[in-house]
Amino acid sequence: MTVLDRRTILAAFGLTACGAFIALPANAGAFEDFFIAIQRDDGDAITTLLRRGFDPNTRDPNGQVGLTLALQNGSLKAFAALMAARQVNVEARNAQDESPLMMAALKGNVDAVKVLLARDADVNKTGWAPLHYASSAGSPQHAQIISLLLERHAYIDAASPNGTTPLMMAAHYGSTEAVQLLLEEGADPTLKNQLGLTATDFAMRVGRTESAEKIAAAIRRRQPNRGKW
Repeated sequence: MTVLDRRTILAAFGLTACGAFIALPANAGAFEDFFIAIQRDDGDAITTLLRRGFDPNTRDPNGQVGLTLALQNGSLKAFAALMAARQVNVEARNAQDESPLMMAALKGNVDAVKVLLARDADVNKTGWAPLHYASSAGSPQHAQIISLLLERHAYIDAASPNGTTPLMMAAHYGSTEAVQLLLEEGADPTLKNQLGLTATDFAMRVGRTESAEKIAAAIRRRQPNRGKW
């Protein structure tokens, strides 16, 4: 037997040539199985891996966590299996600083938002917040999520790293209903981002005149009434 063969056999048993143990990868093969199960929406496979001790907060090579990937891919069985794990971290952020709640809000997944909120997911994380993401699409589900976040005291004028507010996002990407909802709940229509753009500017840049008119009307209501001579 050559030295190389002997080392190979010893390593297979977690031993060095002198008989000491070496660290072997935990759950060999489970890493790939975990992320394949998320892609395939195989909740049972994920549950089996977790029962064997696999960490539900494991990140893929791109820094993505299982919860966010499941929501991003629409793998709802995988999401449910992960949420059933007591040790899952609902605040685990991916490489883009996105939380699972932000992804659920972006996808308009009302049920997932409710489940995450029940686990005390942070509605007011700094930087881009869940309310920004909920305001950036125009389905009725997104409007419902806006209401859910506001009920949990989400800061309505949250500023992104460049000063963009949820109202600005709704004006550019969301629906007129979302704009109206945010205005009714007290969003400030006069704020500007770091480029000096207001929510009205965001709406007009994409030709959303109805949203722009609602924002303009809200600004007028904020101005003090002046008596006539």
